[in-house]
Amino acid sequence: MDQQDVDAVTAQLGRTPRGLRGVAHRCPCGQPDVVETAPRLEDGTPFPTMYYLTCPRAASAIGTLESDGMMREMNERLAADPELAARYAAAHDDYIERRDAIEVLAGFPSAGGMPDRVKCLHVLVAHSLAAGPGVNPLGDEALAALPEWWRKGPCVSTSGEQTGQAEQSADDESLGD
Repeated sequence: MDQQDVDAVTAQLGRTPRGLRGVAHRCPCGQPDVVETAPRLEDGTPFPTMYYLTCPRAASAIGTLESDGMMREMNERLAADPELAARYAAAHDDYIERRDAIEVLAGFPSAGGMPDRVKCLHVLVAHSLAAGPGVNPLGDEALAALPEWWRKGPCVSTSGEQTGQAEQSADDESLGD
């Protein structure tokens, strides 16, 4: 990552991120909105959330989907639809394969509740944005349900000033913790 991207992610999160490997996806506004993180932080602590959503506007909109019951509905569908469950399990396999290509975290789960439940839409959307459409069916659904969070322009300036009103969901895992 170049310094401008690091500065943008720092401004998005409101703190210095750890374990950054690169930008996994860019928002249509041009700023990073998903970063790839190392499977282990600098101190050796496992960090299985490889794709991390950084845009506070997108995170806030996803938090609204979560509070409106989307995860509950998805979990009900996973339990009742074997085809959907198989596609979601394949998304889990994709996530693990991508993480293991960097470093194997033996015994650690993927993220977001995969492969058998939905625990965090932020992670699923980040996976969908980084991997592209068709890889994570539930991440794709959540992404399709989001408003165009980038329409007002970048959420932050590279000088570190917040340009939007949205706040990152408290449910989102923290790169700084």
